[in-house]
Amino acid sequence: MITLAPMPTAIPTPSPRRSRAGRRDSRGDARRRLIFKSLHDCILSQGYIKTTLADIAKGADMTPSHLLYYFKGKEAILEQYFENVSVSLLEKIEGFSSQEPREQIQSLTDLWFKGEASTVKEIGFMLECFGAAVNDQVLKITKRDFDERCKSHLADILSACPSVFINNSKDDAEVAYSLMIGLRSAVYFDSDINQDDAHRLFLNSILTMSGLK
Repeated sequence: MITLAPMPTAIPTPSPRRSRAGRRDSRGDARRRLIFKSLHDCILSQGYIKTTLADIAKGADMTPSHLLYYFKGKEAILEQYFENVSVSLLEKIEGFSSQEPREQIQSLTDLWFKGEASTVKEIGFMLECFGAAVNDQVLKITKRDFDERCKSHLADILSACPSVFINNSKDDAEVAYSLMIGLRSAVYFDSDINQDDAHRLFLNSILTMSGLK
């Protein structure tokens, strides 16, 4: 997650694997979903640093040794979960590409500030993942790829708009993405701004930048 950040409350489903042991695979996928959900819930309740492998195992109704059959540790669970959530969000974002530029901007704004990933708790989850990514190379790479693809999508939208705000659509996308990240963080830390405020500010800013206001 997504979401990242970040991150939606729906637990992404691992890709199905073909094998004669399909029934075992299905049971394994279900167990992984329980582990992802437990990690997610633990982070929301006590933060990533304070969450232990035993906490995650308890939430998934299994022993720590059983959990280690599926993941080699807490870091590996977060890495896979964050990747799954990132893929899920990118699919939603790229699904907007058939819309007109103004509609795409509206859809993105709704996703970031009105969707399931926009609650204060989910923004907190996103910030926890960002913090963990500072010292986790796998998370860092996943976040970098997610950021680049989001900014590329924004640049495509802005290149089809009537005006350029700075030098070109790439620079404009960088500013727009930074504005989104900043407003989502403000919603979490600043009691004077809520999701509706952030939604209004982001939408009006991007429409003004693009000449669609």
